Amino acid sequence: MNNLLEIKTRIAELLKQAAEQAQREGKLPEVALPEISVERPQKAENGDYASNLPLKLARSIGKNPMEIAAAIAGLIPATPEMLSVEAAAPGFINFSLRPEWLNRQVDSILEAGDNYGDIDIGKGQSVQVEFVSANPTGPLHIGHGRGAVLGSTIANVLEASGYNVEKEYYINDAGSQMTAFYRSLLARYRQANGIDVEMPQEGYFGQYMIDLGREMKAEYGDRFIHLPAEEAESELGKIGVTKMLALIRSDLGKLGVEFDCWFSEQSLYDNGQFAKVTALLRAAGHLNEKEGATWFVSSALGEDKDNVVIRSTGTSTYFGTDIAYHYNKFIERGFNRVIDIWGADHQGHVSRMGAVMGALGVDPKRLRVIISQLVTLKRGGECVRVSKRSGDMITLRDVIDEVGVDACRFFFLARSADSQMDFDLELAKKESSENPVYYVQYAHARIASILKLAGEEGLDFSDGDVSLLTGEPELALVRLMLQLPEIVEFAARTLEPQGLPHYAQDLATSFHSFYKLCRVISHENSAQTKARLKLVAAAKVILARTLGLMGMTSPETM
Repeated sequence: MNNLLEIKTRIAELLKQAAEQAQREGKLPEVALPEISVERPQKAENGDYASNLPLKLARSIGKNPMEIAAAIAGLIPATPEMLSVEAAAPGFINFSLRPEWLNRQVDSILEAGDNYGDIDIGKGQSVQVEFVSANPTGPLHIGHGRGAVLGSTIANVLEASGYNVEKEYYINDAGSQMTAFYRSLLARYRQANGIDVEMPQEGYFGQYMIDLGREMKAEYGDRFIHLPAEEAESELGKIGVTKMLALIRSDLGKLGVEFDCWFSEQSLYDNGQFAKVTALLRAAGHLNEKEGATWFVSSALGEDKDNVVIRSTGTSTYFGTDIAYHYNKFIERGFNRVIDIWGADHQGHVSRMGAVMGALGVDPKRLRVIISQLVTLKRGGECVRVSKRSGDMITLRDVIDEVGVDACRFFFLARSADSQMDFDLELAKKESSENPVYYVQYAHARIASILKLAGEEGLDFSDGDVSLLTGEPELALVRLMLQLPEIVEFAARTLEPQGLPHYAQDLATSFHSFYKLCRVISHENSAQTKARLKLVAAAKVILARTLGLMGMTSPETM
């Protein structure tokens, strides 16, 4: 065992075995054991791990929890990694690790290198993560950026956890919003050609549409002016969508977000998936015709109301298209799991998607929908609502250009997806410990500086003796570094990666404390110097891996 995730699993096994032995020996009544949880105590004096199993058992057997704790603790055998196992009030069992086991893990980290933190809970299962998926009708805004960072980080964590991950962008290139975009672009193009026309009421009025109309005029002149409106809309609109998608790809690429697949909504109609899935649902009795529209009978599956799939006009609803899209994901492409990351305006869509999964014969638990809440931009204490450059909305590119990619990614990840967040532009730019991004990356740069100095002085620490790392600041840093697999495992199971930025800050704090209290390079004690350089090199591995999982850079200098 070379990380705390394995230790935690082993402790749970030892607790179960000891409790069962206590029951066999008559020290405890034979009752079903509750779920055994092993947690990290808040106070260091309570050891490295603790379990409240005795407190849980006390409820069912009516025995003093301290007596239960003593009975179980007394039957846990000695192990190479465990220093002590103790019963503690009011009914915990505390576990402390041996310092000599802890410091040996520095060599394990260095040996694993960039792979340290990898686990295999996924066992090669295929997982699709679909995120951003904004309509190609304009540039991405700050909310899209939050979803992009969340989705790409979840994908990173799942890959590190042994899943086969595919990242997908669903292009909403069908429906009424595209019609509005086509008409808006034609109007702006005609205006750019000197023709006085009004914008459609349902159109897109942003400055970017004026700029796009002028760009079309510069590239194509009056080619589309004399075409019938419907034909001009279609041809010009398709070019406009291509340009919008190129802009979206560029903005996402700047944020460090890449996709394996860009899936067209229109293809669901062109390739027959929409017709196929509606026929299947109709044959199974899940669709009903009323009021001129086609409804999915959600109420028969536990929903409050039925939902329209095809409007009376013959066009599909967003929900209808999504049914076909998820049929394609689960049935045709065969993903084991699908994770959708949607904006806050899609909250009401989640429950009915679960119902329709069941209707398609797919276990609803295989679909996980994460709602990414709104982002409020602030500059100091003031809300920022418009862009100085364009005069209307704040685009994702505006924010990236102002604060940088790393700050965007860190701040977007720092809060759970289901909570609204304030993004302080001024804080994100500060070069001080107030800014958590600067604080964490400065720790990595400081580590790199120490190792560079060691290299310049010709210090070869490959044979360093890590058993010399016995001081509390050294062991505290080792303990924290060993938590990375546990952090990855939690993020992969819960799909909540906000633990990564907090872990990175804790790592930086622990390293800065170690550096302040322990002189690394000492010409008076070469053995200690080599051991501490190994520790520093291992800290660099862990911090860089953590930053890498978040999609951030690990600067060598600052």
